[in-house]
Amino acid sequence: MDDIILLISIIMIKTQITISNTLGLHARPSMKLAELCSKFNAEIYIKKDGKKINAKNMMDILMLASGYRSQIEILVDGDDEKIAVKEIKSLFSDRFGEES
Repeated sequence: MDDIILLISIIMIKTQITISNTLGLHARPSMKLAELCSKFNAEIYIKKDGKKINAKNMMDILMLASGYRSQIEILVDGDDEKIAVKEIKSLFSDRFGEES
């Protein structure tokens, strides 16, 4: 009997983001980000200063204390990862609708 080896390639999208809204990721943007991420099936994480959190959890996002000009990394893995990254980047570039 032949052995069958199944290899699964795991590809995750990683993107760097600089927080550009002057108040950083306070309660309102953290809520908007968590709500947006929760719409997707993909697993979505945020990394900052060596800490990795679930981006679908508002309290976890707040605990990162990401202020103005902070650098974060968004990690997305799943069947809808491309659209998730696109919409997350858009939310950040629009400064969560808080500034013009």
